[in-house]
Amino acid sequence: MTTQDAPTHEGEPHAGALSSRLNWLRAGVLGANDGIVSTAGLVVGVAGATTADGPVLTAGVAGLVAGAVSMALGEYVSVSSQRDSERALVRKEKRELAEMPEQELEELAAIYQTKGLSPATARRVAEELTEHDALAAHVEAELGIDPDELTNPWQAAGASALSFTLGSLLPLAAILLAPTGVRVPVTFVVVLLALALTGAVSATLGGSPVRTAVVRLVVGGAIAMAVTFGIGALVGGAVG
Repeated sequence: MTTQDAPTHEGEPHAGALSSRLNWLRAGVLGANDGIVSTAGLVVGVAGATTADGPVLTAGVAGLVAGAVSMALGEYVSVSSQRDSERALVRKEKRELAEMPEQELEELAAIYQTKGLSPATARRVAEELTEHDALAAHVEAELGIDPDELTNPWQAAGASALSFTLGSLLPLAAILLAPTGVRVPVTFVVVLLALALTGAVSATLGGSPVRTAVVRLVVGGAIAMAVTFGIGALVGGAVG
């Protein structure tokens, strides 16, 4: 069966789109994990200093908002820089195609030769792709960029803020809804279970060992909460 005869499925994402979606999903899971750990450490630390709901709620909400804004700003700046670089590379490639099209065609053919095509076939592929969409063919082969799907800084910032917020809500809800006498142990259990879940999901999406990722996150989260709780208890006792 030739490539032209190969069956296609309407609405089925191609490999690049699927990879992009998995990357976004993995980033979302990692953002939620950051929210879980940072907010859990904050509210458990405050709970170590006081049993009152007000300070715990205030600290948790402040940490949630500050963390979400910080994540969004950081992601926006990072992705904006990446997008600017991508745009500059696309402009450079467009200029080179206009000024020296034959050299660019030779370069594209050489790329396909390095991938295993014969010189004649590589040349034919390069010519046909150039005739179809020269800019897309060259930036994808040479730079690994799709000019129609450049990274979106606003989308990245929003996704980071949302994932961090969702992750932060879990420890905040756990410590406020649990009875005062057991709020810290309950929060420990809820947070560690959540970290085990996010670790398993991120490892599965990334193709890495699940057990290693889960143990790393659970142990790290437990240490973070234990340390902040201890510091909160010491500071609270000293102030009291």
